Amino acid sequence: MSSKHTINIRGEIVDLSSPKVMGIINVTPDSFFSGSRKEVTDDILETAEMMLSEGATFLDIGGYSSRPGAEDISIEDEIARVVNPIEAIKKQFPESFISIDTFRSEVAKRAVDAGAAIVNDISAGHLDENMLPCVAEMGVPYIAMHMRGTPQTMKSKVDYEDILLEMMKYFSTTLDHCNHLGIKDVLIDPGFGFAKTAEQSFDLLNRLDHFHHLNRPLLVGVSRKSMIYRTLNLTAEEALNGTSVLNTVALFKGAAILRVHDVKEAVEAVKLISQLN
Repeated sequence: MSSKHTINIRGEIVDLSSPKVMGIINVTPDSFFSGSRKEVTDDILETAEMMLSEGATFLDIGGYSSRPGAEDISIEDEIARVVNPIEAIKKQFPESFISIDTFRSEVAKRAVDAGAAIVNDISAGHLDENMLPCVAEMGVPYIAMHMRGTPQTMKSKVDYEDILLEMMKYFSTTLDHCNHLGIKDVLIDPGFGFAKTAEQSFDLLNRLDHFHHLNRPLLVGVSRKSMIYRTLNLTAEEALNGTSVLNTVALFKGAAILRVHDVKEAVEAVKLISQLN
């Protein structure tokens, strides 16, 4: 079964039948990959310009570090981190599509008011009961990721009887809720590394095509994650080649969006795989 191939962003139809790339811009001081940390507006705009010039279709702005064991911050602090950068990017690059990476509805609303056009939620609404109604009211596309617990507790929640079956039920329930609320454009993110061991993450990547039964575009985010650098006995800073390898696997298995720190290399992978196909 093929996945849905388009999403509507503020009235503009974006075709995902040809895979797209989402560039990561973290406005946090403690993201796991130091190269993605951007806290000064000029740095953020420079990074946004580079990613867009290299072929990114989306820019994903996050003000809350979701790495395992990351420090919890207040809603006010998260809003303060993301609103100005979103406004600055949208003013400088008005045609850009900005995604807000948050699990908090208040942050999502302020970000969309500032110019974001997609909500990317690591908890698929499980950490804020107001998130899905908020997304429905705003009428923006929604990325629902699979996770258990919180960023502070997820490392201890990796015990599954059948991980794929449990995730399919999780997403089916989420999609039913979204459909009931009238959220039309929902994307699925398996959440590699979130409440999953490296072995479980590799297993899910190997079986990624099973998620096409949900008939939604698949977003894959493995960029520089520990499943790569620990397997190769490297650091996150050294994990670009491994990221490209796994992104290539994801493309072969039907990923619609690659969420990455390194846009140029991901765009090259998309172009080469598209040429093969």
